[in-house]
Parts: sequence; structure tokens; C-alpha cells
Amino acid sequence: MHASKGDRLVMHGRVVGQQERIVEIVEVLGPDGTPPYRVRAENGHETIMSPGPDTIVDHRKAAGPA
Repeated sequence: MHASKGDRLVMHGRVVGQQERIVEIVEVLGPDGTPPYRVRAENGHETIMSPGPDTIVDHRKAAGPA
């Protein structure tokens, strides 16, 4: 998995009916765009994560402040 600052991670639900979670990458901590990533959720919470196989990178940049 390779990502850049501003990309989004889309984590698919693991059970039927569970919604996707989308977070924005605010810092790439691994070499050459590899995990771990510092991410920010819509509610502003930040954490460091290494995404699992149920996660894809959305290379469209997240929308900035209006």
C-alpha cells in the first residue's frame, strides 16, 4: 500500500450493514508512502494506523476548509 499526505483511506465494513469509515492521511510515517500513517477522522480525532486488507487508498485529495 502506498499513499500520500491528503489521500483518504476507505475501510470497508466487515459485516453486512456496517458502513465504511473514511479517514484523511495527515502524515506518512513509513518510507516511500508505506504505512504506518497518522490519520484524522471526520470528528477531528487523530491516530496512527497500519491499514488492513479491508482498506483501500483513495488518491483524490480530501476537500479543504470552505
